Amino acid sequence: MTHDRTAIITGLRRLADFLDTHPDIPVSATAPLYHFTRDGSDTGQRAEIDQIAARLGSPVKDETDYGHYTTAISFGPIEYRAIAITTEARARHAAAASYHGCVQPDPTPAT
Repeated sequence: MTHDRTAIITGLRRLADFLDTHPDIPVSATAPLYHFTRDGSDTGQRAEIDQIAARLGSPVKDETDYGHYTTAISFGPIEYRAIAITTEARARHAAAASYHGCVQPDPTPAT
């Protein structure tokens, strides 16, 4: 885990330096960095988010009706967001994704 963390931090610094020296390169208005909890029980995932929120000093947003339990901290337009996705929400997504590729749109007429 430490190696991945070091690589992310190094990459972010290199990106910031690159963008600073290349003002002609466009950037978006925001830049999120997401951390998704590891698969596990909903209780375990919520506990991980609660621990991260305590370290960040940020509130937890409970949208478990939708399937997300999150916390975040912003540094201007840069945001670190930790997300737990409930078992039920993952199952709904898998069911919906099972139809991927089964429906094809009509061809777009040539103009």
